[in-house]
Amino acid sequence: MDAYILHRFHFAFTVTYHYLFPQLTMGLSLLIVVLKTLALRRNDPDYDRAAHFWGKIFGLNFAMGVVTGIPMEFQFGTNWSRFAEAAGGVIGQTLALEGVYSFFLESTFLGLLLYGRNLLGRYGHWAAAFCVFAGSWLSGFFIIMTDAWMQHPVGYKITPQGAIELESFWALVTNPWGLWQYAHNMMGSVMTASVVMAAVGAFYLLNHRDQKYAQIFLRIGVLSGLIAALSLAFPTGHYQGENVARYQPVTLAAMEGHFETAQGAPIAILGQPDPVRQRLDNPLLVPKMLSFLIYRRWSAEVKGLNEYPRDQWPDNIPLLYYSFHIMIGLGTLFIALMLAATFQLYRGKLFESKPLLWALMLALPFPYIANTAGWLTAELGRQPWVIYGLMRTRDGFSPHVSAGNTMFTLLGFMGLYLLLGILFLFLMAREIEHGPSYSPVVGSENEVRPAVSQTQAG
Repeated sequence: MDAYILHRFHFAFTVTYHYLFPQLTMGLSLLIVVLKTLALRRNDPDYDRAAHFWGKIFGLNFAMGVVTGIPMEFQFGTNWSRFAEAAGGVIGQTLALEGVYSFFLESTFLGLLLYGRNLLGRYGHWAAAFCVFAGSWLSGFFIIMTDAWMQHPVGYKITPQGAIELESFWALVTNPWGLWQYAHNMMGSVMTASVVMAAVGAFYLLNHRDQKYAQIFLRIGVLSGLIAALSLAFPTGHYQGENVARYQPVTLAAMEGHFETAQGAPIAILGQPDPVRQRLDNPLLVPKMLSFLIYRRWSAEVKGLNEYPRDQWPDNIPLLYYSFHIMIGLGTLFIALMLAATFQLYRGKLFESKPLLWALMLALPFPYIANTAGWLTAELGRQPWVIYGLMRTRDGFSPHVSAGNTMFTLLGFMGLYLLLGILFLFLMAREIEHGPSYSPVVGSENEVRPAVSQTQAG
């Protein structure tokens, strides 16, 4: 196999596996702050114990995120040395800020959140939770701005030697592509955390245990999930779609399977793209909707793929098309599920509605799938460029690292990550089985016994 293809697959595997963990921690950090705030306002130790329980889940995910994230930065040098040499002067700024400031802020205060309640007091402990949240979201900001520069490079200059240098740091961190991408990504992480929290609450209720905590988890998870699901559609998803139309129109055409230029272009709900024949097979279309969503005019012209040279087309149009439609489809289902759950919560019947509880519990893997599909859409859509319009992906990999060496390390990563994944699932299952009552908040009043007696009583 071509070394270039293996380098791409190697990085795709490690970054996809890695992002399974930050997407939960970033969203969960916000929900922990919500739990800590309610604990303060209501003077209710149950919310403190709930926050402590999710703090341990956060800690496990954070540890896995660190272990799987560090190798990726080394891969810029080992697998993508030409890209690192050309663009290191730009992306090194945001990557360094992510490591020096946000990562250390998050990791330092995570220790205080998990073990420092007696030392900090109630308000100091809330502040620790807020700092974990701030560090987590700041980390996401710097990483997103790094990717956004690769999608839409701004604030740079090219030296006579051909190197790319940063000319304006302010332009880098206010990249119009990155601001909406960041908002959309963070709402995706809140969606993951909300579904996970609601799924665990539903699991407890269906098993007749930890019922007061289960109800807290469901209230917070369903309400935050509804807000996140709606925000993913509008405004964040809508305006990011406008960015794609403005800065990467060929990507938009490929995402939609739109081959022929048309005024009043339809949007494809279903269909199978055929790049060879330049058509969408078996389409289910909504007339004129694509023109309206992108340009707010029913008769606006949307260029098709056939308007662009073939060497500018994304190099895997079917996978790009399906990734985009999986993301959109699951996002629509999240809106429907959270609306139904919120309606039943308002009526006071959610906790007895077994079909909805089962639906919430079984929904647990789908935000991970949706977020992965969203990132596949973004990265496949940028191809064949590693830096859009400046450097093609094939020109950025390490030419002196052979296919054999790349395959060897790829298999090594796969084996190691399999073992780490098994360990992670075991530890997560153990924490969920113990439940919020197993480890009461140190120093809190009215401490409870482990959850075994509550389970038996339920």
